[in-house]
Amino acid sequence: MSPLQAHPANQRQRGAALLTAMIIVTLVASLAAAMVWRQYRAVQIEAAERSRSQSSLILQGALDWARLILRQDAIDNQKDPVDSLNDFWAVPVAESRVSTFLAIEGGNADKDGPEAFLSGTIKDAQAQYNLRNLLGGAQVPELEQRVLERICQSAQTPPGTAALIIERLRLAYASQNSQAGTGNAADIPLQPRNLEQLVWLGLSQDTIERLRPFVTLLPTPTPVNLNTAPREVIAALFDGMDLASAERLVQVRQAQPLKKAQDAKNFLPSSVTVSSDRAEVLSSYFNVSGRMRLDERVLEERSLLWRRNLDVLVLERQRINRVLEPAQKKP
Repeated sequence: MSPLQAHPANQRQRGAALLTAMIIVTLVASLAAAMVWRQYRAVQIEAAERSRSQSSLILQGALDWARLILRQDAIDNQKDPVDSLNDFWAVPVAESRVSTFLAIEGGNADKDGPEAFLSGTIKDAQAQYNLRNLLGGAQVPELEQRVLERICQSAQTPPGTAALIIERLRLAYASQNSQAGTGNAADIPLQPRNLEQLVWLGLSQDTIERLRPFVTLLPTPTPVNLNTAPREVIAALFDGMDLASAERLVQVRQAQPLKKAQDAKNFLPSSVTVSSDRAEVLSSYFNVSGRMRLDERVLEERSLLWRRNLDVLVLERQRINRVLEPAQKKP
């Protein structure tokens, strides 16, 4: 066979070999890219899990710190049984670098890792009106109903919000015996344990946010602390009150907290009756919130604490994970 006759066959063989080699290279590159991507994702997942674990530990430490502060305040209250916004627990912790706390304690911060920021607050849960007060008795006390109506009016909630809360909340907490035989078990809402779960009663998220500064839902009925409550709650708490009188009390207590609830009568209209079962100056329930920011990741923890004598018990903990938008990041 002459070279000219063999040339086309050789070209076909070389073309097939080249095509095979290109296919092999493509497969190898695809497999390598997939392996690199899986490794990258594994590293990212491990980093996120490590950040979450570290943030959880730091927030647990912050919660223990808050419990210690409240316990020390309980010791101080044995001499002067008053809780007010002038107490040490009421001072919020502004967002600060965790390395700052480590330096104070003599620890070494991770210089190579991302900066972590911690912030937190302790708030008096009895500064707000407790919706649990609506559940006592066969019927809602008329005064409690008026209080909730006035609060809803101050919060500018939709008409009928107070009636909806009372009806659905009492239905949710009705005894099992009263529920039996109604035939409408599917219409009975779940029992909410905190403000966020009021959506189970049919409230919108916007309505809940409007009520958040003024109402709470605690495990037991509680009086309102006149030393920490906002003026809207104080004005709604008593018949014959107005915002001006409540604001006068708020201004007075900034300089000198009330020593007992009856002291408020000196700054309220003469027609107002202050009873110890509805107003106090000492609190047992506190909301503790902690926020840990690591790069764009944020872990928030909200806890409800019950102070019983010198014991500070954690009744509820909620954790919220979220990712900050670029505009929300602080320099």
